[in-house]
Amino acid sequence: MALPLFLSLTPPDEAWRRLDEHLAPGPHEVEVVGLLEACGRVLAEDVTSPNDLPGFPRSAVDGFAVRARDTFGATEGLPALLTVGGEVCMGEEARFVVGPGKCVRIATGAMMPPDADAVVMVETTEDMGDGLIAVTRPAAPGENVVGAAEDVEGGDVLVRKGTRLRPQDIGALAAAGVSQVRVALGPKVAIMSTGDELVEVSCAPTPGKVRDTNSYSLYAAALAEGARPVAAGIMKDDYDEIALAMREQLSCADMLIVSGGSSIGARDFARDAIDSLGRPGVLVHGVAVRPGKPTILAVADGKPVFGLPGHPVSCLTIFRLFVAPAIARWMGTRPERRDVEARLGANVASVAGREDYVGVRLVLRDGARWADPVFTKSALISGLVASDGVVRIPADVEGLEKGAPVTVALF
Repeated sequence: MALPLFLSLTPPDEAWRRLDEHLAPGPHEVEVVGLLEACGRVLAEDVTSPNDLPGFPRSAVDGFAVRARDTFGATEGLPALLTVGGEVCMGEEARFVVGPGKCVRIATGAMMPPDADAVVMVETTEDMGDGLIAVTRPAAPGENVVGAAEDVEGGDVLVRKGTRLRPQDIGALAAAGVSQVRVALGPKVAIMSTGDELVEVSCAPTPGKVRDTNSYSLYAAALAEGARPVAAGIMKDDYDEIALAMREQLSCADMLIVSGGSSIGARDFARDAIDSLGRPGVLVHGVAVRPGKPTILAVADGKPVFGLPGHPVSCLTIFRLFVAPAIARWMGTRPERRDVEARLGANVASVAGREDYVGVRLVLRDGARWADPVFTKSALISGLVASDGVVRIPADVEGLEKGAPVTVALF
């Protein structure tokens, strides 16, 4: 039996809440990878440091390792004279003992000698010859010294579970001697398109036909979020064919994305087919956003199913709002987002009661960053290609004026 068509639109925050309460947090699958392959992956567990960082006190500058008390009161007019008793280079063990009135030449990063508790920079010393230096500025204990375990103590959490590993995280893990990590595997996401008008991208469309672009853009979007996408092909506008294909694809996947057929036309079968896949079924049909109003959010026996609009811009907008967070949650993290502040380059109209997402191109004018709207219809993906990101217009305002401060979510 056909379900009632959507008559009201759900605010996007409420739509996500309805979906999220049915999603078990991840990670659901993990694997062990070497550190060189780990950048961009999501940690499946906390990583603790097996040792102190640094493992020994070391100099933070080029200069002379000293006993700070031997420099107290030193001025340019009355410097402290110290005898240079040797040199410690990078990679060497510091074997020199710094006694009263003594110092040791030391390189940045080199190990501090016993009894030395400060380093005076070369710039605050003068070579007096015959192995003597004049220190013209007093040093405080610990000055220009990185203490043992000052960065990290052994047993401390170095990088937390759910972190999407960045180059600096990889460097910290390497410094601690961690050579491999347990990371989340992305979900298997089946992607299928529906519509009698669709043909494969390798085909020349005949009149009335269009190439299936959504499968490719959604595949790329899922891959960029860390998922394992599976191209499930094109289904015709036939309920039995669509429902059978959905069941087959979902049986082998963790999530299902269906592009097209989510609206309210006579040949839009996605809602009924999605609702037949399992419980609780369709949670939301219709979201108060533009573009992307005819969106379906569902869960079938624990697996999320997304019915996305067929128009390319709407499709990718809804992917970013709902599918990307679901993929991230499955892996035990959050979507990676980058935002910048700018001023709106033109007036943008909106209708109160829905969120609008407008593609913008970032430009610099008179030293300021501006976000120039790229106005396009939801069927034309060229607008997204020309955009650097999107600006969200809240549901409680009727448009934004030129010059208004805005936050741009970068692609």
